[in-house]
Amino acid sequence: MVANPGGGSTDAGGGPVRHIPVLLDEVLAALAPAPGKFILDGTFGAGGYSSAILAAGAEVIALDRDPTAIAAGQAMVDAHGGRLRLVHSQFSHLADHAPQGGLDGVVLDIGVSSMQVDEAERGFSFQKNGPLDMRMSAEGVSAADVVNRAKVADLIRIFHFLGEESQAPRIAHAIEKRRAEKPFETTRDLAGLIELVTPRKMKDKIHPATRVFQALRIFVNDELGELAQALFAAETALKPGGRLVVVTFHSLEDRIVKKFFSDRAGKASGSRHLPVAHERAATFAAIGKPMVSASEAEAEINPRARSAKLRAGLRTDAAAEAADMSLFGFPNLASLGKLGG
Repeated sequence: MVANPGGGSTDAGGGPVRHIPVLLDEVLAALAPAPGKFILDGTFGAGGYSSAILAAGAEVIALDRDPTAIAAGQAMVDAHGGRLRLVHSQFSHLADHAPQGGLDGVVLDIGVSSMQVDEAERGFSFQKNGPLDMRMSAEGVSAADVVNRAKVADLIRIFHFLGEESQAPRIAHAIEKRRAEKPFETTRDLAGLIELVTPRKMKDKIHPATRVFQALRIFVNDELGELAQALFAAETALKPGGRLVVVTFHSLEDRIVKKFFSDRAGKASGSRHLPVAHERAATFAAIGKPMVSASEAEAEINPRARSAKLRAGLRTDAAAEAADMSLFGFPNLASLGKLGG
């Protein structure tokens, strides 16, 4: 889904942060890279996880949908003598890049990278004025297209579900009124309006525009759909005994990962009052604790780690199940295809 060096952002408009891999020791413990193993890093970013996996002796196939990350990673490819293959791809397509014998591990780090936030021209941060863009792949519908073209009802749903923004109706109606006079073009255009409509209170820990920017970024890049498809793809691509390790930074994403592992545990549904549903073979077994979070020490060094959650599963020899998106209960949001310029 995203370029991420292991330091996914917890907010859409954060300022510059060093590219520090989050939960690195915990990721390596769950992934267990070793010589002879093939590990796929689905979110290459600045190469934080890939570097550590290579140092453990494993072969790495690294994906990133951001062409900037791919270009920046070529030096690392050259330095590792064929042990690192870097591919420009969304991680939902990870199964297309797996070796014929399957993968020994997949690691996914979900969130916008500090590199992207630092580049004003990418439009991810309202702390840096730039075009209202937010596209990780530099293709398709931009955030400006959504803000200037989407129906008010669609904006409300996007802000409410993807940003968990309680003031979604007020902000959406203000956007409709303002865009009739002048389309939104920059990050400051949008952030300024939101700040006027929902002024910051003393008790607020985040900027009033944070949740709306987050919602737009998730929507424009179909981040939740990408994550869900990547989980299904990993189930297909991992060999028995292979490991799937996912680090998330937001409750929406963590719920998807938790739901997936719970569903794939193969437990029969039903209750003592109802007939037991057909028991399914588990496709993943738990690795360690159900969820691992960053220590206080790591969070002090790297504030982005504070909201990070790691979940991991060990692939069994059961056949992969169908990729049924209804498992996640996604709402029916506006179609990106209808919002393009």
